[in-house]
Formats: sequence, C-alpha cells, structure tokens
Amino acid sequence: MAKKKATPKKKIVNRYKIAALALLVPMAAVLIFIGLVYSGIWGKLPNTEELSDIQHQRASEVYSADSVLIGKYFLNDRQPIAYEQFPQHLLDALLAIEDERFYDHNGTDVKSLVRVGFKSLLLGDASSGGGSTLTQQLAKNLYPRKDRKSSNIAVNKVQEMIIARRLERIYSKKDILHLYLNTVSFGDNTFGIESASRKFFNKPTEALKIEEAAVLVGMLKATYGYNPRVFPENSLKRRNLVLANMVRNDFVAEEEKDSLQQLPLKLDYRDYDYSHGLAPYFREAVRKQLLDWAKDSGVNIYTAGLKIYTTLDYRMQQLAEEAMLQHMAKLQADFEKGYGKNAPWRSDSPTVRKAAKQLHDYQKLKEAGLSEKQIWDSLGTQKLMKLPFYDGEQEVQASVLDSLNHFMKFLNVGSLGIDPHSGAVKSWIGGINFDYFKYDHISQSERQVGSTFKPIVYTAALESGIEPCDYFSTREVEYENLKGWSPGNAGDEDDEAYMNYSMEKALSESINTVTVKILEKTGMEQVLEQAQKMGIEKTLPNEPSIALGTGEIKITEMAGAYASFVNQGRPVKPYLVQMVTSETDSVLYEHKDKKEVPPAMGEDTRMLILEMMKATINSGTAARIRSTYGLKNDMAGKTGTTQKNKDAWFAAITPNYVNVTWVGHDNHEIGFTSTALGQGANAALPVFAKLYQKMNREKQFDDITKARFTPIPESIMERLDCEPTKRDGFFKRLFTNPNKKKKRKFRGG
Repeated sequence: MAKKKATPKKKIVNRYKIAALALLVPMAAVLIFIGLVYSGIWGKLPNTEELSDIQHQRASEVYSADSVLIGKYFLNDRQPIAYEQFPQHLLDALLAIEDERFYDHNGTDVKSLVRVGFKSLLLGDASSGGGSTLTQQLAKNLYPRKDRKSSNIAVNKVQEMIIARRLERIYSKKDILHLYLNTVSFGDNTFGIESASRKFFNKPTEALKIEEAAVLVGMLKATYGYNPRVFPENSLKRRNLVLANMVRNDFVAEEEKDSLQQLPLKLDYRDYDYSHGLAPYFREAVRKQLLDWAKDSGVNIYTAGLKIYTTLDYRMQQLAEEAMLQHMAKLQADFEKGYGKNAPWRSDSPTVRKAAKQLHDYQKLKEAGLSEKQIWDSLGTQKLMKLPFYDGEQEVQASVLDSLNHFMKFLNVGSLGIDPHSGAVKSWIGGINFDYFKYDHISQSERQVGSTFKPIVYTAALESGIEPCDYFSTREVEYENLKGWSPGNAGDEDDEAYMNYSMEKALSESINTVTVKILEKTGMEQVLEQAQKMGIEKTLPNEPSIALGTGEIKITEMAGAYASFVNQGRPVKPYLVQMVTSETDSVLYEHKDKKEVPPAMGEDTRMLILEMMKATINSGTAARIRSTYGLKNDMAGKTGTTQKNKDAWFAAITPNYVNVTWVGHDNHEIGFTSTALGQGANAALPVFAKLYQKMNREKQFDDITKARFTPIPESIMERLDCEPTKRDGFFKRLFTNPNKKKKRKFRGG
C-alpha cells in the first residue's frame, strides 16, 4: 500500500518541531549543566554564611621610628584599606575599563555576555573582552581556579557567575567595590590597591593622581604585560585607553583627558620583598626576633596584619648605607690591588680549592662518580650568570669556579649605631649586599675585637686604684711562663725600650706592651669581671692576650659596653622593636626598659676614660677623624686591629650616638696585606666618618651632631695633668740593650 505524502502544512509543523527541539535540547543541556555545577559536582560552592564572613590574609608592616614604611612580612602582600580611602577617580577608572554597567546588573551582565559572544564568535573580534563583571572577577579572586585546563573554562565561568549572584545578594555595590580593590592581584605576589600603590608609586591609595590610578587599573587586564616597570610602553598605551574610556563614561572631560595623556609615565618603585629596599639586614633581624615573640603570643606575623614600629632612623640608615658603599668600594679596590697576582682567591690557590670542595656542585659531581679532573673541568665550564659589583649587577660569562673566585675576594662589614641612653638601634648595616651575602655581621658574627677591648682593661685598672698618670714601660717583654709570648707594638722603634707612657698616652696611641702590663698589674680576674659589668656576655678566654682583644665578641655587645661611657657608667642592651600593634591598633607588645642596671664603673673612672678616648680622636690613632674628614664634633673613640690584619674596628662615642664598625673578610684565612691598609683607622673608621659628614649637613640630626659632652670637673682634669711620656734615666738606659727583649714571668693571674 502506497505511503501518504505529508501535506505542506504538516511539513511546516514538523520543521517547527525540529527547530524547537534544536533550541530546547541545548537549552536543557545548559540548564542541566548549570544545575550540576550548582549542586557541587565539580566542587563545593561557598554558601551564604561563608561569603558573609570573608577574611583576608594581611601583610605585616614594618615602620621606622619616624613612621616610614620600610618593609613587610607576608605570604601575600596585601594591605586592605577602608572604602573611604579610595579616591573617586580610582573608582571611576575601574568602572570605565572593567565594568561600565556595574550598577545595572546583579552579578552577571547578560547584555555584555551576548555582546562579547556576538563579537567573538560571529565577528572574530579578539579585543571584545571577556564579559566578566567586577563581581565575577571578585568571585575568581576570592576562590581562585584550581584547574586551569581549557576543558574546565565553562565550569569555572558558571561557578563564578553563581558566586557572583550570591555576593550581590549579600553585599551592596559599595561593599563589592571595597572587597574587589582589596583583593585583586597586581602580579608579583602583590594584592590589593594599597600594596600596588605603595609598590609602584610609593604613596598610599588616597594620594593617587588620576593618571596613576589609570596605570594601576590598566594593569588588571594582564598584570605582567601591562606592568609599568617591565613594559612601560604597554602600560602607557593602556593608561591612555583607560583615560579615553573615562571620557566615554563622562567621568573626565575631553580636555582633561588630552592633557593627562600627554603626561609621561613616572614611577617611584619600591620593592618590599625579602632582599630589597632599605635596611634588609635590620628587617631580617626584626623578623627573627618577632618569630620568637610570636611563638608565645600565638600570632602569625605573615598573615596577621601587624604594625611593627622599630627604632630605626630612616634617614640615618639611608646615609649610613651610602657612606658604607662609598668607602667599601674604594677599600675593595685597594684590597685587591694589595694582593695583585698573588691573591688567595685565584683559581689554583689552596684556599679556593678547599672552598670549592664544600660546594653543592662539587659534592653532586663527586656522588655521580666523576674523577677529580672531570669535576674540575665541569666546574670550569662557563655559562651566562649574574654577579654583583659595586657599580651594580652584571651579566657575565663565568664558570662555577669563576663565581667562587669572585665572591671570595669581597671584604665585608658590620656597622651598628645606637642611642647610648636607651639602646635603641638607629642604624644597622649587617653586610655589603643582602642579595648575595645573607650573613649578618651584627646579629650573627663574633670576631676578635682587637684594641677596641683596651678601654675595658683601662677601666678595670682605674677601678682597681691605678692612677691615670702612672707610667708604664713600652719595652717589649717575653713572658717565660706564657710559652715565650712577646706582644709588640706596631712600628716599634729602638727608643721605645727607654720610654714610659702615661695611661692616656698609651690608650690614645694603642700601645700593646703597656696594655698588657696594665692588665698584669690590675689582674685578669678584675678585667674579666669588668667586661661582664659592661654588658659583655660572651665567656672570654682567661689569658693575658685578652688585653689585646683576642676575645670574639658581637658588635651589639661592644656597642652596649661603649654606651656606658656616656650613660652614667651603665651599659645598654641594643633593641630593635619599640611596639607591635594589631590591625586594629591594639598594642600587642611594647618595649619596656628593664630594671636599671647598676653602674659598671665609678663616675670618676667614666670621665677619665672618656677623656683618654677624646685624645685618641684628637691626636691618637683616630686623628684622621679631624685631619682627613674635618669633623669638629664632640667625639671620643677607639680604633682596633687584630693579629695579621684580619679585623679592622672603630668605635665612636658622641654624647647621643654610639657607633661600632667592623670590616674584614669572612674567610679567617684571608687578611689585609698590610697594617696601613687593614688598620681600624683606614678600613673601619671611614664608614663612620663619612656617615657623620653627611649627618652634619642635615639639620634634622642637630640633636646628635651638635650635642656637647658634659664639662669635666677640674679635679678630674688635674688627675690627667702630667707629661704623656717619660724617658728612662741615664743609668737605666746605659744598662738596657734596646735590641734585646726583656724576659720574665707574667704575674697577672
């Protein structure tokens, strides 16, 4: 039987059914897909309760004593701020470029999605944008995509749309803008507008100009591609596009836009990461102290948004770092020149070979079974690497051995400045370059202190009853009960065998032979006790050589001890943190002075030693403070140089500031080639002298640089009123052979 042909009317109905199915099936599929996403099959979505209590990790901020932000501790660099701190032109720029219809949608903008879909799919317009609203972007910021595969884009987008709708039901538009600007990423682990503003323009958000706000908002499309530091041309074009969009949305007049677009891109970039910025060694020392404190207080310093107020003087620290680099660059050149072709860091030197065997590269090659020749050949293979120089970092072709040679030649430094009345740290230089030399020579290092220990010996002597005008022979003595130990003086002359020095002369000229004899007369036990009274906590060797500074002591302890000479005889303990507050400004920690320590010496002794150290500056081993650097400030001090010129020291005392500086090599096998180069007066003193020159030029330091020592009573000055030297009489000289050492036993305990 023949099949009936469909009537035209039926054909039309069938076509409608097919068309309807063609529309309904995909729509049903989409709805099912959305339902599955909503149900959490691809991951649980945050509920209303979770979204109502959004908590941010906040970076902790480190401030100088004069309230300048010097660093941060963070997992994510974020500083949330109040909505009222957003300038209106920042909000306008954001809406103009990221979400023009922000106030017209409820989290998802269907109209924009249709527009983007039409342009992208039908017109092939790659510049049509992504169609995500600010609220959707906020959802993505709060709940980052865990799986970034292209196959999961649809799931991620739907999840963000659902979260966005929920956010809009909970929060006002103002709240959403507030949340967005405090969470959005600007790349380089920088989150939120406040952190970005401080990083790129070194100012708080509320101080941003229109063109600066446009730069930061322009970054949001591609934080790396539009980074103004990395790609300034891209950033400038993007900024101008933001400004053009602000005109289109009636936020800025055409004339103002034209003038703003003519402005150059000007950054004031500040990197708050671990290694860069001002006082990196100081910030690291603060961090370590805070970690100890946080263990007891239960606070996470990386996420709690603490405000850490330190004792550091921002401007003084800047000047101190400048002074250090100026001096160390020159000293380094002289140091290398002094060794010439015989440098201990040359590739074939035993010192380098020994150091190379400690390298991870060497150990790895050794474990792989390579022969010694193969290992050295491999370590000698050159490649492109970055190495530090005083005029900046350079990319060079170098091998592992070349790199080792390069780093081994560097001298290093530790320089600490404190308030001698409180112990508050004012300047802190732990090394020459924190990027490459992490070891802190203030908080970690203990080095022989050389002649800077002598004032402690002389203090003990005066306390024991020895008079300033007592004379001691400068003649060298070989001590038979000390294995023939025979301390001498730098630049010995024959005439010294006949000379006798007063205490003031001996200290100002740093005479070793006299200092040992003073210790002998005072007694070892009394000297060691005196050191403890003055805040030296390190157990020192019970040996006569301690008189010449063979004990290894931290810079912090030396600075605290020297403070006693201008602090009524009381030593201080240097401290770094004044106060720590929570994000709501509740005080969590505040430095409190410990119970007042008793004076480590009598007031007469304090004044006498201070006068002796003034002579060191005026006419003794530190006289170049006056002659070379032209410093006329009230000042006392002491230079120090250790055996074989391994360590150079200078301790400076002014009425309101004490500074102790060490310069030397981290490898104890490497010293200066001569005393002229490596003595404290040449290697360490200039770090302080150059700093003080700079401070003298700035009025803000007048309370330090123009401070005067308290006048010394006449009765004290009378005790110092004697000839500095006294020559042996004729008959004693007649029976003294200047070329023959005197031999006897050491009797100082």
